[in-house]
Amino acid sequence: MAEYRGVDFYRLGDALSDEERGVRATVRRFVDRSFLPVVREHFASGTFPLDLIPELGSLGLLGPAVEGPGCPGLGYTVYGLICEELERGDSGLRSFASVQGSLVMWPIATFGSDEQKRRWLPELAAGRRIGCFGLTEADHGSDPGGMETTATPDGDGWILHGSKLWITNANLADVAVVWARGPEGVMGFLVERGTPGFSANPIHGKWSLQASDTGELVFDEVKLPGSARLPGARGLRAPLACLNEARYGIAWGAVGAAADCYQTALDYALARKQFDRPLASFQLVQQKLVGMLTEITKAQALCLQLGRLKDRGINEVPLVSLAKRNNVAMALDCARTARDILGAAGITDEFSPGRHLANLESVKTYEGTHDIHTLIVGAEITGIPSFR
Repeated sequence: MAEYRGVDFYRLGDALSDEERGVRATVRRFVDRSFLPVVREHFASGTFPLDLIPELGSLGLLGPAVEGPGCPGLGYTVYGLICEELERGDSGLRSFASVQGSLVMWPIATFGSDEQKRRWLPELAAGRRIGCFGLTEADHGSDPGGMETTATPDGDGWILHGSKLWITNANLADVAVVWARGPEGVMGFLVERGTPGFSANPIHGKWSLQASDTGELVFDEVKLPGSARLPGARGLRAPLACLNEARYGIAWGAVGAAADCYQTALDYALARKQFDRPLASFQLVQQKLVGMLTEITKAQALCLQLGRLKDRGINEVPLVSLAKRNNVAMALDCARTARDILGAAGITDEFSPGRHLANLESVKTYEGTHDIHTLIVGAEITGIPSFR
């Protein structure tokens, strides 16, 4: 396999610090050497490469921007670069890291007690424990405020009842960050594997995110101690803040998937001959390649500026929504165009664009659909919410 050198037409890498470039190079090597040789096997079998989790932890790729015991404590631009390289490998790989860091470690660090932080953060950062995030329900996706899972007071503790669906890492998780409706509105809890009444069921028949674990969480009158509650999480704003962290990583990750599709199509077009000429010599093919490169470059600039803003403490939801919305749609278009350039070869797993295309259909939907992010940005620029 040829060494991947990245797609950087506008030399945006020159604006990165030595640390940022160093971390990117480390993740790039990890993806090339450890992940890409096995992704086809795992995508075909519908499994996640569990043996790579310790390496993800040892490299500091789990919760890199989270601050707390045992956490790497890196910046947001670094986190974005990590997501870009991970999703160049596969959306399932980036999804695992996003859930572990942004949706499990971040809420524990932000809303958890000191005891919860000390117990869970070092284990999660090292990959010795795995987490998942339970917000979406079968009947409540874009409207999480309508959740039906309940938390009922029970002496000094709580009784959790309900279910969550489409949960990444559901069947792998040692702990679930679960959101339920209680007497104080939406509340957050940490539910450990093995707790009586708590079970996880895999979702079968997926044709997208095959190299990722997805399942259902069921809570059948689960009794929790008072210490299981995330004390700082009050109201729907808490889980939505977690989603904003994850959406940030998705915006970067989608660029990685698009860049891989572009590079694969370019390499193929240069090597493939038709009518005694390289495919890349035809005007229509060049037009497609230039269109892909243009959109990738624009998305890279969007991500870099967004990362710099977050590093400065500017963490506005509409900014992240615009980037997630634009970049995932862009990556989908690049995957389709790359598949087209590859012709029949593009529908086989020998080449990555078909796999990215299938994955990105899910990425466009989760962590806020394309339409929901459109409405978030629309409400920001007009001052008129149009969700209802």
